[in-house]
Amino acid sequence: MSPPPPSPVTVIGIGADGWNGLGPTGREALHTAEVIIGGHRQLALLPPECPAERVPWPSPLRPAVPGLLAAHTGRRVAVLASGDPMFFGIGRTLAEELGADRLRVLPHPSSVSHACARLGWPVEDTEVISLVGRPIAALARCLHARRRLLVLSAGAATPAEVAALLRDRGFGPSRMRVLEQLGGERERHLEGTADHWPHAPGDALNVIAVDCAPAAGTLRLAAVPGLPDQAYDHDGQLTKRHVRAATLAALAPAPGELLWDVGGGSGSIAVEWMRAHPTCAAVSVERDPARAGRIGRNAAALGVPGLRVVTGAAPGALDGLPTPDAVFIGGGLTAPGLLEACWAALPGGGRLVANTVTLESEALLAAWYRRHGGELVRLAVAHAAPVGGFTGWRQAMPVTQWSATKPAGPTAPTGSAEGATSP
Repeated sequence: MSPPPPSPVTVIGIGADGWNGLGPTGREALHTAEVIIGGHRQLALLPPECPAERVPWPSPLRPAVPGLLAAHTGRRVAVLASGDPMFFGIGRTLAEELGADRLRVLPHPSSVSHACARLGWPVEDTEVISLVGRPIAALARCLHARRRLLVLSAGAATPAEVAALLRDRGFGPSRMRVLEQLGGERERHLEGTADHWPHAPGDALNVIAVDCAPAAGTLRLAAVPGLPDQAYDHDGQLTKRHVRAATLAALAPAPGELLWDVGGGSGSIAVEWMRAHPTCAAVSVERDPARAGRIGRNAAALGVPGLRVVTGAAPGALDGLPTPDAVFIGGGLTAPGLLEACWAALPGGGRLVANTVTLESEALLAAWYRRHGGELVRLAVAHAAPVGGFTGWRQAMPVTQWSATKPAGPTAPTGSAEGATSP
């Protein structure tokens, strides 16, 4: 006879109003639990009549979850979570660890719901950014005029840190409101602007509301690829704005996808790939240490601090990297084995885009085009410039671009690959 399935873990959302804010189902689950796991602050909200053993989460939390749950196998376990457990909460971790069928989730109104209710903001029109365990530089990606943001704070010092970032990114006039202990008896609201944030650190349990307002002269950064060239720190190794926009269109980022940016230069392709969606990821490979450092700084300044930078020469530096959904080669095309390694790394349906301005690399791309098809285009941009007292066109170096999608299975060559190493 097979043993009975393990009891589900009950995850109970709790707010700053504590026990009084729980419904009868949540109270019953806590009364009957043998073990209650939660943060120190959450466990302190429970009344003495809850008889269960109280176990605080250790730090760091995520690596400890499997062992902690295994230690209480066979007992009725309840887990306390702030607000809605499935919204930037412990519910996600538990679902990944146990599976949804082992969880019973009792949500409470989230801090976002409480904050929007106080502010009169529609939840669906409000962008939410969590800084809990995340770098504050990620906030920069969300800064646009008239945008409303709710920032989930990492602690009492976060409001001042947010104000400093807003000032640094040219959004000092933005209105800030800090909402502490939402829903509890000690709820408090603070207000000011990022330019003149007057408040000392307060309660660690807070949410920051930001009405984004740029200062005069702040560089406008669009939500689509093709940021102004002056948005980047570079030494001339930069895919220029119009070619960059065309390159990102060919790479076609989609949520959750990973890019290899080979020959990163200033990192502009990887940065704008990641700005396309919060779940897009990228690895930028750059052999020059100074440029690699610059890529990291550009990524942080433009709100994608999660960009991974690998310092080393490709193709050797590609070994061990996670499988990409797309590859961009912006330099070093003639390095032996580079195109072969990048093409081999792609799964079926993956995209490869390569740009060059040299005849030698252009010949190589033409050979790969004959073999694998795709698109081979020449991008030419001219800018109006003074010619004496008149205006004429100043032509930039044309860029040859090859883009192709790797077939799902083995295919025969589409033509001769004369002059190319067989891929």
